[in-house]
Amino acid sequence: MGIFSRIADVFKANVNDALDKAEDPEKMLKQMVLEMEESVNKATLAVANAMAHEKSLLRKIEKARSDSAEWMHKAQQAITAGREDLARAALEKKAIQDKNVSDLEPVYLTSKSTSEKLRAQLDALKHKLDEARARQGTLIARSQAAKAQKQIAQTFSGVGSDAFSKFDSFEAKIETLESQAEAFEQLAGQSTSLDEEFKQLSSSSQVEQQLLELKASMGKLPSASKDALPPHQE
Repeated sequence: MGIFSRIADVFKANVNDALDKAEDPEKMLKQMVLEMEESVNKATLAVANAMAHEKSLLRKIEKARSDSAEWMHKAQQAITAGREDLARAALEKKAIQDKNVSDLEPVYLTSKSTSEKLRAQLDALKHKLDEARARQGTLIARSQAAKAQKQIAQTFSGVGSDAFSKFDSFEAKIETLESQAEAFEQLAGQSTSLDEEFKQLSSSSQVEQQLLELKASMGKLPSASKDALPPHQE
């Protein structure tokens, strides 16, 4: 019965763990189905041997019964012929065959019961193998879908998204440079505006000076204003 225990282990294996560790789920599943088929073949051979043993025992029992009946017939013939000695010898042979029958019958019944159990287990294994073959394509498809879903989830969770992270970082650097450039432009504009104001102020003072000088030369300024007039600067 050890072979059926080993075969049961194959069918009870955790398929999900096997797929998780497999680099190629399709190849792994095909290999598992091949192992199942090999196990079923071994079990079939064991059942065949058990059935052959059962039939061999049955043939021996039938032969012993036939020989027993034959020796009984010979004993009867010896009695009819008045040969009790031959009849006694024939009955002794008959007793041996009867003993063989009584010894072989319980062995045969046990062998028959074992064969029936093995055949039932083999049928169950064949059914599981058929299920595995039918589900093989479905499991491969599920494995592929699960891997694709995992890759997408990893991408959105930041795993394996270096390109996206670098792109975002580069964009942030550009925005920083743009902000700095704008700030420098504003500062430069403020400095230019201040310089222009001072130039305008200087230009306005010169105009006022020239205006006063013109009025003074035309005698249009009061005496106090003439005294306050600053000397002409070339």
